[in-house]
Amino acid sequence: MASKVSLSEEDFSCPVCHDVFKEPVLLSCSHSFCKACLQDWWTEKEIKECPVCKKRQSRDAPIDLALKNLCEAFIQERQQRTSTGPEVDDLCSLHAEKLKLFCQECQQPVCVVCLHSQKHANHNFRPIDEAAEDHKEEVQKLLKPLQEKLEVFNTVKINCDQTAEHIKLQTRDTEMQMKEQFKKLHQFLQDEEEARIAELRDEEQQKSQMMKEKIEGLNRDILTLSLTIRASEEELKAEHMSFLQNYKTTMERVQFTLQDQQPGSGALIDVTKHLGNLTFRVWNKMKDIIPFFYPVILDPNTAHPELILSDDLTSVRDGEEQQLPDNPERFNQCVYVLGSEGFNSGKHGWDVEVGDNTNWQLGVLSETFQRKGSTGGQYWKLQFSEGKYTALSSSGSITDVSVEQKPQRIRVKLDWNRGKLSFSDPDTNTHLHTFTHTFTDTLFPFIWTDQSNIPLRMLPWKSYVTSGSKGHQLPYTSHCK
Repeated sequence: MASKVSLSEEDFSCPVCHDVFKEPVLLSCSHSFCKACLQDWWTEKEIKECPVCKKRQSRDAPIDLALKNLCEAFIQERQQRTSTGPEVDDLCSLHAEKLKLFCQECQQPVCVVCLHSQKHANHNFRPIDEAAEDHKEEVQKLLKPLQEKLEVFNTVKINCDQTAEHIKLQTRDTEMQMKEQFKKLHQFLQDEEEARIAELRDEEQQKSQMMKEKIEGLNRDILTLSLTIRASEEELKAEHMSFLQNYKTTMERVQFTLQDQQPGSGALIDVTKHLGNLTFRVWNKMKDIIPFFYPVILDPNTAHPELILSDDLTSVRDGEEQQLPDNPERFNQCVYVLGSEGFNSGKHGWDVEVGDNTNWQLGVLSETFQRKGSTGGQYWKLQFSEGKYTALSSSGSITDVSVEQKPQRIRVKLDWNRGKLSFSDPDTNTHLHTFTHTFTDTLFPFIWTDQSNIPLRMLPWKSYVTSGSKGHQLPYTSHCK
């Protein structure tokens, strides 16, 4: 009885898809392919040729029934072998023995025959189960930081999604407020344009009427003079007797005088009044509808999620925690909000309305003040808490401040170059406290409150026009829980 020949999957693989033949066809060159693979190959080529030997084919390839039957038998046998015996992956590819050991040097499973082979001479071996447990533990240790990093990435991804959505909301709200403010400016300019054009038209009408009346008077005088001259000329042509008889009347006629008609001054349109420094005068008038500017504007991108800012970014109050992106500029532990600009030179000042608020802090902090996690960095502040006023700094100095009359406003003055930060009551002109320090870092103003019903407000200053004047601009608001 003939022995059964063992064929591998490679013997039944299509050269194109490298899988077991499906509907195998036979070419005249004796090469076989899946019917679908061959059709796809020929679709991409201008001529029909064998994908292996490139020999041209003059006719369609017929189904290879013998190969088809062998492929079906091979697939059936493989399925039975898989369901009844050890998996192919569990057998040694060299000795067809079950893999029971793990070679430490080669880092791969081996069978007992491999144990005595020259390839694995002087190698160390361990049972599959022990080696698997140790290596799983090793992979698990390496996997842990990857899992932790994945969690970090997922957190960052969530924050990025929130940031992207927040950017859209910021853009929408900011655009809406910008349009509203420009709408007011446009309306002011339109009204101003109409008023100034109306003033020009009034002057035109007034002076045109005056000129019309003058022209009508001139026409009457011209007619009178023309008639007088014509009549006198007729008298000059008359006989002597007739002329002398009418001489007295003629003399009275020619001696009649009219007032000279010359254009008076100021007859033309006062162009200078209408066009001279027009844009400056309109801008100067605009200050009447926008009489103030804010030396400090709060930065919403720095605000702790529990702080709620007004639409114009000039007041802050405590509230329910909002879903905001945890961007690098934002405080997530200290409940602060900062202004839009810091100072590293010069003199600056701003007023804060505290009103009847019973828990607040004002002052400046350094740019290096920690915004994430635990607090750290320099600060100088005046606080009101539990009915007491106290001046504190990061150096540890604490000074009780005596106040005779509770201030409604606090004025903060920073002289960065001279190293002075002072607090006062502008309503009573009462000095409260002054810090002296050699500043080296950029400083930001800050305020903080934990009251929701009485916000702290950055107050505007009266605008004015002087040559070479510069307005102040400030930053922030804050507090740690």
